[in-house]
Amino acid sequence: MSAPSTIPVQTGFLPNARAVLVLGLPLIGSHVAQFALHVTDTIMLGWYTVTALAAGALGATVFFVLFTLGMGFAQAVMPMVASSAASGQDTEVRRVTRMGMWLSLFYSALALPLFIFSTPLLAALGQDPDVAEQCGSYLAIVGFGLAPALVAMVLKSYLAALGRTQVVFWATIIGVLVNIGVNWLLIFGNFGFPEMGVRGAAVASVLVQIVTMGVLLVYAVTRPSLKHYQLLVRFWRPDWQALRQVNALGLPIGLAMLAETGLFAASAVMMGWLGKNSLAAHSIALEITAMFFMVHLGLSNAATVMVGRARGRGDEAALRSAAKASVILSLGFATLTMLIYWVFAEHMVGLFLKPDEPQRAVIVPLGVTLLMVAALFQLADSGQVVAMGLLRGIQDTRQPMVIATVAYWLVGLPAGYALGFLTDLGGVGIWLGLVAGLTTAALALHARFWRAI
Repeated sequence: MSAPSTIPVQTGFLPNARAVLVLGLPLIGSHVAQFALHVTDTIMLGWYTVTALAAGALGATVFFVLFTLGMGFAQAVMPMVASSAASGQDTEVRRVTRMGMWLSLFYSALALPLFIFSTPLLAALGQDPDVAEQCGSYLAIVGFGLAPALVAMVLKSYLAALGRTQVVFWATIIGVLVNIGVNWLLIFGNFGFPEMGVRGAAVASVLVQIVTMGVLLVYAVTRPSLKHYQLLVRFWRPDWQALRQVNALGLPIGLAMLAETGLFAASAVMMGWLGKNSLAAHSIALEITAMFFMVHLGLSNAATVMVGRARGRGDEAALRSAAKASVILSLGFATLTMLIYWVFAEHMVGLFLKPDEPQRAVIVPLGVTLLMVAALFQLADSGQVVAMGLLRGIQDTRQPMVIATVAYWLVGLPAGYALGFLTDLGGVGIWLGLVAGLTTAALALHARFWRAI
């Protein structure tokens, strides 16, 4: 056992706001860069064909749903490592991180058949035959990137909890550059490479996940200041107690995240029922909102680490101060995001389509309308994700899972279906259902956290 972590845990708004930003800004950059992978895929596929755009966006949604469930183990590693490091328990840091990687690899093996045999499942869900076929081809390739993607997420959580957020950011930036280059070669067939369309984007995604995992792993095991954790020493040896602990904390996190991403995936399926143009507009608007959401996710991760450290030291005052600073910062950015949507919506949506795209005049106005609805749920969306981060910091995950499931699937999904198909609102109604689900979750999760502390 070594001395406790030297990272300070402070009281007062300004010191905690600075600490949240020091931790959070590189994580925000990492999340934005990570999502830029999907944005570049969407833009480049949109410049290929509208069918490829719809297929790639739907495939990315399916991948993200399965990725999200497995990411719960990585999210569990973050507060566990933060608390253990703050109290000087180096052995616990190593144990939970390694078993997080074990669980990620096991889950990836179980999920792989769903990727390989996805085409008939998509057709059964009523998707356009051309979209279903191309999406199935995409998923059959990109599924092999799930394991390195999840292991990379465990390593990101491990490093972030130890305050090493800069390397997380730069590793993701390298991945984005690789993605753009390989996309340009394989989607369009440049420099003599085969023109693979949506399958080329899938190959690029797999390569990116492998490169990102490799960069983080090399850093984690070779950095002198981290070598004492001995992360890969006897990696093959099971640690059943630590595995059960990570699973007990991580599975509810994954299920809660699945409830939210599943709601957005279900909204994509429902938009597909309205036609290719509606699905394309939905995909573009969702890419834009998700990009801004990455800021809140980074602040949520920082909140998890800050609260986890305070919990590890038994400092209740610092815990409360860190929580308040995280909430205020996230709400401030949510307000700014609303203004950006109102002013720049048309310009942002237009970037995703070729100037001479025949369906541009239909897709852009619908995408702009959806962004106006998205402005309505910014405060709720920021509120729910930060509350989730705070609850993970105190290692409270089971009840939040129940809250998320009820809010998204018993409130958001029925409301979206009713407003989208039982009224004349169509796609706007589906998005208003998202507003209802996110608002319900935000209120209930915050009530849970502030009562708990």
